[in-house]
Amino acid sequence: MEGERTAGAHDERLIFNAADDLSVALPAPAGAGSRATTRIGAGSVGVRGAVTALRRPIASALETERDFGTGFVAMPVLLAAGAVTYFCLPKEPNLMLIVAAALVVGCATALVRRVQWMRAAGLAALSVLAGVLAGSVETRRHSTQMMGSGISTHVTGRVASIELRANGRTRLTIEVVATERPRLRYAPDRIRATAGDVPGGLVPGDGVTGVVRLLSPSGPARPYGYDFTFENYFDGIGANGFFLSGPFKAQVRGPVPTEIAILAWVERQRLKLSARIRDRISGPEGEVASALVAGVRGGIPEHVTEALRKTGLAHILAISGLHMALVAGTVVGAIRLAFALFPAFSSRHPVKKYAAAGGLLALTLYLVISGAAVAAQRAYVMFAVMLVAVMFDRAALTMRNLAIAAVIILTVAPHEVMGPSFQMSFAATAALIGAYGWYSERRRRRPGGWARLSPFANALRLTGLFFAGLAATSIIAGLATGLFAAWHFQRIAPLGLFANLAAMPVVTIVVMPCAVAGVLAMPLGLDGLFFTGMGKGLALVITVAEWLAGHSPVDVVGAVPPLAVVLLAMAVVLTTWLRAIALPFAAAGLALILMRDSPDMLISEDARLVAITLSDGGLAVNTKRPSAFTLGIWTAALNAGTAVKPQSSTEVLPAPAGTGFRCAGDVCVATHESGAVVAHARSASAASPLCATAILMVIDDATAEGVCAHTHTKVVTKRDLALRGSAEVRFRNGAAGLSHAIGPQLRPWHAHRIYSREARGLPPYRRQQDAAGQ
Repeated sequence: MEGERTAGAHDERLIFNAADDLSVALPAPAGAGSRATTRIGAGSVGVRGAVTALRRPIASALETERDFGTGFVAMPVLLAAGAVTYFCLPKEPNLMLIVAAALVVGCATALVRRVQWMRAAGLAALSVLAGVLAGSVETRRHSTQMMGSGISTHVTGRVASIELRANGRTRLTIEVVATERPRLRYAPDRIRATAGDVPGGLVPGDGVTGVVRLLSPSGPARPYGYDFTFENYFDGIGANGFFLSGPFKAQVRGPVPTEIAILAWVERQRLKLSARIRDRISGPEGEVASALVAGVRGGIPEHVTEALRKTGLAHILAISGLHMALVAGTVVGAIRLAFALFPAFSSRHPVKKYAAAGGLLALTLYLVISGAAVAAQRAYVMFAVMLVAVMFDRAALTMRNLAIAAVIILTVAPHEVMGPSFQMSFAATAALIGAYGWYSERRRRRPGGWARLSPFANALRLTGLFFAGLAATSIIAGLATGLFAAWHFQRIAPLGLFANLAAMPVVTIVVMPCAVAGVLAMPLGLDGLFFTGMGKGLALVITVAEWLAGHSPVDVVGAVPPLAVVLLAMAVVLTTWLRAIALPFAAAGLALILMRDSPDMLISEDARLVAITLSDGGLAVNTKRPSAFTLGIWTAALNAGTAVKPQSSTEVLPAPAGTGFRCAGDVCVATHESGAVVAHARSASAASPLCATAILMVIDDATAEGVCAHTHTKVVTKRDLALRGSAEVRFRNGAAGLSHAIGPQLRPWHAHRIYSREARGLPPYRRQQDAAGQ
């Protein structure tokens, strides 16, 4: 224990030596203690006594926090807070101002280094600024060229990756080399395009050509929703689309860049491994097995993915700690077993270190071949630190390993902090480490130990402990990730505990061991038996998931306010009773969720789809064929049960409140239960007659200007939405309050929006009209 304390980071001592300053600051002024005690009355402890009694447990708790390494663990939390602050700023900050602020704080911290609490505060502020700086640098480093408007063009490029989809189509990621007919002056460097058929034998690194319909990456479907443009920007994807003709194999001139060549080779190996697994395991089980081993998840049927999500078993698809632990354990165990066959050699050499080195090599290969997702990176860094510590005869603290993994990811790719993978992965791992660390400490302090039992009784005890640990893991991880699942996906898994109790023993005992053994036996051609066993285990897991999903109660919880997420996440760092400080914040977060103010109306960013809430909890939409994707996100966010299609009418008259939209020609009108009348029109001319009636007018026309200028009607045009994205509306006191998903000032990942035809107030592109004009 003493060695572990000595190995703690110096910054931990700086932060938590504040307990020493606290012991000096808390006593009452000289001469005041006795008078205060006398006035309170007989039997009273007195002010000084109360302060002294409070000082000791606080100092003890701070000392314990320091011993647990909480100071070092706080650093990635502060880095993450800085990165989140940067990405949520309303406008792009000046990089030099960030650097200057960091320098000022650093100098101030150095000047007050003798005052421990001030130095701790300075280090905390410096960590937050480091997170802001990391986000700013990463944004400038990417500078992804993104499409502003949709266009069809002939694309030639190199295939970076190939992903088979469950619907039978294939998605290609292409490094663009050239465009023609028309030639794009600001062509994206990388695109994703789907195709119905691809040439036989097409592999990453090959050249392809074809006519592609390129589309600008879409923004959030609702304010505070998932931003696809943000992810595309940091993935280097400048446009999405689909092939109108092709793709065809093509010869691409010039040498292949080394980085692209290496990545293409890795992708080819992943696809070969995935194909080998699917040859051995057919059906959905083969697709899930491919995801577990090679990280190729595109072919999993949607109904299987949905069943795993509803039952809280979707985590088995993400390569993370469980997968890494089994790979490392299998390799390290096999190497040590092999060395045990040569006792003379083993007694003279550090075979434990050799085994750790072999396990680290196996983990590195597994990380590369699995696609290096965030959860896999976190698990890899944690196990790598542990194995390196073994190689250098050092003890490694698990929570510190998690902090190191977080610092590395936040330094290299700080944008990951905004995604569900990072948040849920680290939340679950931190909660499990804290809970099992607490249990281990209590068990260590327990006098005596387990009573001696018969072999049969001992086996029953171990079985009971296994399932108890599995239940505890499911509950702890579910509670830790439930908040972020509700925030990102507006859903939870009510039967997650039962699903994990039923399925995880199969995954742990059958599926993953067979997967590791199958991959190791693959060079010898002996993988068939192991992969068959893996497939049988996965078939059982899928059966359990589908049965429980069919009996699961409603899992949609609706949108969670952003401030509630922040308040509820504040108790993840401290490990002692000081965590009680966060209880008022947690209570405030729960209160915000219970009293959340849901929007009364939602507007899509293309101005085509509008929905208002109904008194029965449903949604009314303005079109009979709404976008299923957008409507699905809206119904989940508002926890709406049904979508009411519009009624056809010969007259432009508002329908009674709560009955949905009534459409006539190019205009749809509805009355909200609050009495507010809203209208949707396809053109400015169609909208004008309703200016005196509607409180809010949505016009699917980018050229509309000055509509309803002399009335109190709030007008939202296609141009407004093209610049600032989707919107939500709340009706209060006879007025419409509007909030957009983007802006008003555009960040770098949204800067391309100003170049769209709609944002410039231009009508849709018409090739025939242009040709006639020429």
